[in-house]
Amino acid sequence: MQYQEINVGIDTSSTQLDIYVRPTGQFFSVKNDKEGIKQAINEILALKPSRVLIESTGRLEMDFVCAADKYKLPIVVCNPSQIRNFAKSSGRIAKTDKLDAMDIAHFGEAMKPEPTVIKPEKLREISDLLAVRSQCLEMSTMQKNRLKRMPKSV
Repeated sequence: MQYQEINVGIDTSSTQLDIYVRPTGQFFSVKNDKEGIKQAINEILALKPSRVLIESTGRLEMDFVCAADKYKLPIVVCNPSQIRNFAKSSGRIAKTDKLDAMDIAHFGEAMKPEPTVIKPEKLREISDLLAVRSQCLEMSTMQKNRLKRMPKSV
C-alpha cells in the first residue's frame, strides 16, 4: 500500500478560513475566530496531514498559525505571490476563496515546501514592536518631508 500525502490549503480572510484537502477534495469553511480555529484544528488533526499551508496575509493568519504550531501540525506559511504565480502557471486565472484554497494545497503537493519554524511568543512580540516602531518612524519622516514643502503658516 502506497502512502499518499495529505496537503491542506487554507485561504484566509478577516472573517473566514476556507480549507481544501488534497487529494480527497474535501472542502469546508470556518470562522476566523477562536472557535472556528479550534474546529479547523480538530478536523485537520484527524487527517494526519503532510503539510498545512496558509498564505501570509498581513497577520490575519497568525492566530491559526500559532494554534496549529501548538498542536504540532506541519504548518507552512506561504508567500502569496508564489501561490498566485503557481496558479497562473497551471492555467488558473479565476480567483475565489475555494479556488485559492485549492491552489494552496496543490502548491504544497507539487513543491513540497518545508514547514515554517514559528518564532517563540516573546520573540514574536519583540518583532511586532520593532515593526510598529519602524512604521512610525517612516510615517514621521514622511510627514516631516511634507511639511518642509508646505507654507510656513501650515
